[in-house]
Amino acid sequence: MRTQVKICGLTRPKDVEAALWYGADLLGFIVEAKSTRRLCVNEAAKLSRSAHGLAKRVAVTVDADEGLLERIASQMQPDFLQMHGDESPKWVREVKAFTGLPIIKAVAIRDQSDLAQIKAYEASTDYILLDAKAPKGESQRGGHGLAFDWDLLKGFTCSAPLILAGGLNPKNITIAKRTGIKNFDVSSGVEAKLGVKDHEKIRAFMKAVHE
Repeated sequence: MRTQVKICGLTRPKDVEAALWYGADLLGFIVEAKSTRRLCVNEAAKLSRSAHGLAKRVAVTVDADEGLLERIASQMQPDFLQMHGDESPKWVREVKAFTGLPIIKAVAIRDQSDLAQIKAYEASTDYILLDAKAPKGESQRGGHGLAFDWDLLKGFTCSAPLILAGGLNPKNITIAKRTGIKNFDVSSGVEAKLGVKDHEKIRAFMKAVHE
């Protein structure tokens, strides 16, 4: 399996261009979810359009209802739906069926016990994204620049391909690669400020990933 990188939380055309220029495989757009990087469906559709055919476009959602998911599928026409909330395995299967889209299911990790929930999603999703749990009292899912203890993954196996997220940046990606995971998701680690990507950090991250 070749290494793939997802640049997430994109909000500006110039950042989409930079992510494509430096070779990102997937681009993430946070749609109608609580986030400093939030886009409405129309904004996400417009912003992601230039990446069509050049990288996989991911609509990132959090506990979205059927109506919103249908609007995303119709108006944005992403290549993947990312479900980053408390969606059940049954709902993930249903969403995959009525949208016809591949699914990335995020699972929040803090300790060893959190890995157990991954098994329930293996058969219903195309990728499982491992992210650090949000700080206590924080309702925004992801994008906090926090990493969980990657040593928890020693000996862990999963039938679905994994994506490692949470706290990744150009300085620690070399260590992250030692987990054996081949897919990486980065957002705050390549930003100049919230929602604004630093193109030099994107370049450095991509270079370190592929060294």
